[in-house]
Amino acid sequence: MAGEEQESDNKGFRLLGILDVQNTPCARDAILHGAGGSLAAGLLHFLATSRVRRSFDVGFAGFMLTTLGSWLYCRMNNAKIRVQQRIIQDGIKNKIIYEGSVLDPTNKPRGETPSGSS
Repeated sequence: MAGEEQESDNKGFRLLGILDVQNTPCARDAILHGAGGSLAAGLLHFLATSRVRRSFDVGFAGFMLTTLGSWLYCRMNNAKIRVQQRIIQDGIKNKIIYEGSVLDPTNKPRGETPSGSS
């Protein structure tokens, strides 16, 4: 019984059998934003024109644009955060390696002044 529950947890929710929404970063939020964008675009277009089929098309286009925009923004933000984390980790690693040694940039001799100032 426990094995069956664990197997179903690993499976996740698949959208159209392709996209594993639960394990793909930003996918869940992008789809939820797309659903909201679709509803807003389609409803506003219907209220403005009273054309059902065109409103559906506008709603679908709103879903696609909002989903892609939200997903791209989230992925770019995640990539930026990963780069910042890598820089911080390298800095911490270098601090640990060079701390207390001659190569430590924070350990300057007392007689030295910063470059460029007299």
